[in-house]
Amino acid sequence: MNKSELVKAAAAKAEVSAALAAKVLDAALEAAVEAVKKGENVQLVGYANIAVVEKAARKAKNPRTGAVINIPAKKAVKMKAGAKFAL
Repeated sequence: MNKSELVKAAAAKAEVSAALAAKVLDAALEAAVEAVKKGENVQLVGYANIAVVEKAARKAKNPRTGAVINIPAKKAVKMKAGAKFAL
């Protein structure tokens, strides 16, 4: 399911126009992205948890040359599905 299909399905379930459903979905996703960029976790109980995690600096090997390279520390986004997504 892509975004437009999700918008159509949400609009049908909520009995609103597809345009309104698209605005609400876009606003919710933008709010979640802004929160994660600030370093906050986003918890949609039963659906998903989105968290910022720190990745430590590490050494890796270039597979082509075999040279050891340093990979700096960074922040990454971790997503975990909630119970309502259990198959």
